[in-house]
Amino acid sequence: MRMMSIASGSSGNCIYIGTDNTHILIDDGISKKKVLEGLAKLELTAEDIDAVLITHEHDDHIRGLGVFERHCMTPIYGTAGVMRYIASNRTLGAMPEGIYHSVEAGGSFCIKDMEIRTVPVSHDAVDPVAYIVTSGEKRAGVITDLGEYTENIVREFSNLDTMLVESNHDINMLMTGPYPYPLKQRILGSSGHLSNEACGRLLCEILNDRVEHILLGHLSKENNFPDLAYETVRMEINMGDNRFNAEDFDIRVARRDIPSDIITF
Repeated sequence: MRMMSIASGSSGNCIYIGTDNTHILIDDGISKKKVLEGLAKLELTAEDIDAVLITHEHDDHIRGLGVFERHCMTPIYGTAGVMRYIASNRTLGAMPEGIYHSVEAGGSFCIKDMEIRTVPVSHDAVDPVAYIVTSGEKRAGVITDLGEYTENIVREFSNLDTMLVESNHDINMLMTGPYPYPLKQRILGSSGHLSNEACGRLLCEILNDRVEHILLGHLSKENNFPDLAYETVRMEINMGDNRFNAEDFDIRVARRDIPSDIITF
């Protein structure tokens, strides 16, 4: 399997996961041009994409869907509430018919040689989910846009080879920054976003000998820096109550403006 973040951040998200036979995108909140540029690094085109999986309906996760779908009519998967929202969202423009596929939060479905599991998350959206993708013996997960993690999330994400995990903000930057107080409270709340520290604590609970690669994703443009997220998460792992050191894993930061390296596992 291969995984690559084409873009990940508060301004737009699109993650690729694929095998030799199957290619999916998780979210499409960026321009078609950026999606195609990312796919070109994988030696793929838009027509190679078998499905787009949507985590939730916020603009930075669906903004690019309309243009992309009018280009190649790729099946879209998401929970029923998310599918209804996208179908009725006029800002996306005219959407082709027959492309929507509703899935159940906490359930599983297949796309060719991939089994995909949806994991409910806590976020101020319509029935949001994270995704875990399995092909053969390899497993990858993408979890962003959650204000807190649960025992179920820890259990579901504890048996992966590769994962992208939200490391959205530095708490001090957020609290001293220009955001209005209600927005700060929303981000910090149980339906908001994981801070760098919370991301590190989550990783402390799910790391095991199987994990190879970790991408830190969905960084806030205003309330975080890539180096700060990286060092904070590393410190949480190294000082946490677990037997691992951050150096035991390939930890990288997914950027909002450029694709990540291609991770093969």
